[in-house]
Amino acid sequence: MILRVQADANALEQFGKNNADLLTGIADAGRAAGATRHLFAAGDGEVLVIDEWPDEATFRGFFDNQPDIPRVMQAAGAKGGPQISIYRKLDMPDEF
Repeated sequence: MILRVQADANALEQFGKNNADLLTGIADAGRAAGATRHLFAAGDGEVLVIDEWPDEATFRGFFDNQPDIPRVMQAAGAKGGPQISIYRKLDMPDEF
């Protein structure tokens, strides 16, 4: 799953430093719900969230019902809603 949102990466990083327990709590809840990978990235005025979930329904169930995610997006100065894309992981011999 890749989530894209126009946002301020510096504001998000600062929010993360000041609210590490909140972000860790969201990550722990994501792990408990089935996520196996999670990271943030940024570039060109946008923030990406890159996650690996067992399937789209599991991700949507978590994302749609996690009450703290909107707070994080607001702190990052998100402009508009996120664009969410779901991709199927390919089983390739050169993976690392």
